[in-house]
Order: sequence, then C-alpha cells, then structure tokens
Amino acid sequence: MFLLGLTGSIGMGKSTTAQMLVDEGCALWDADAAVHRLYGPNGAAVAPLAQAFPEAVDADGVSRARLKQIIASDAGALSRIERIVHPLVAADRQTFIAQAQADIVVLDIPLLFETGGETRVDAIACVFISDAEQERRVMARGTMTKEQFETIRAKQMPAQEKCARSDYVIETDTLEHARQQVQNMLADIRSRLPNA
Repeated sequence: MFLLGLTGSIGMGKSTTAQMLVDEGCALWDADAAVHRLYGPNGAAVAPLAQAFPEAVDADGVSRARLKQIIASDAGALSRIERIVHPLVAADRQTFIAQAQADIVVLDIPLLFETGGETRVDAIACVFISDAEQERRVMARGTMTKEQFETIRAKQMPAQEKCARSDYVIETDTLEHARQQVQNMLADIRSRLPNA
C-alpha cells in the first residue's frame, strides 16, 4: 500500500483533485472530515473537550465557533485543544489506513508540512494555482472577507515552498489539465509498486 499525502493552500483546488484521485481508484482520508466526525454528536473528541472546555460543547457536539472564541481569548487554549484532538485524528487516520483496500491511500491534509506530516507518507502531491486565481476562487465562494482570507493565507506555508518540497505538483488551471496530471502521477506511482 502506497501512502500519498495531498496538500495545497486554500482555494487551490485540493477537494476537486481529491475527488479525481477517488475516481481513479484511490482511497481517500480527509483530515477536515475526520475532525468533523470527532467533533460531531458522540464523536471521540466531545468528552475530553467537554472536560477541558465545557462551554465549547452542546447537544450537537463541539462548537467550532465557540472553540474559536476560546482560542481568541486564551493564549494557551490552542495547544491544549491540539493535545486532545491531534492524537484522536492520528488514530482515525491509522484506522482508515488499516481498513483501506486500495493500492494507493490518499491522505488529504491541508497543513501537511506545517504539522510534520511529510514524514508519514511515501510521496506528496501539492495542488497549485497562481496567487491571483487562488484569491479569485476564495472570494467567489462568498464565505469570507478579503481580510479573513489573507489571515488564513498568512498562517499557511507559501504555496511555492509547498510545491518545492513535494514530489508531484498538480496545477489546477483547468479540470482537464488537472485530471491529466493526476492520471500521469498515478501511473508513475503504480509503475513503482511491488506488484506492478
């Protein structure tokens, strides 16, 4: 089994690329989806976070909005939350890998490099688009202000550095071009698998 890390900054086309990988027979583990599961009703993070931050939990599970407020008002809160949540995310990932049936398992981790995740995969694919197109895409969603976008972008490793540290770069300028690059990458990986 080959572990492929998939990363890329906000608005670069990572979700679309992830779906292309699934369409090509890969198994996909999504870090954001894992956190949603852990935070949902009866999720594994609910009880420990309720113990640490009772005001962040309600009948629907963990409130991300309340967690953000807590982090904003308490300088030590983020590291305490991470100490609770990161091991649970890692366990979710390991369970998925152990149960996956595909030859290539894609680990969709937006902050792959920022969290040291590059050491846990066999190769890394980074999705990429120009800064101007990235901003246009994010603003077109209508879900955040330009200031919020700039804040998120500032917290992420620069896209050019992510690309330089990756084994594969997938430019998401058009769907057709991205799909061709995905197919080429998978053909390359599969040609090197032991049973190829």
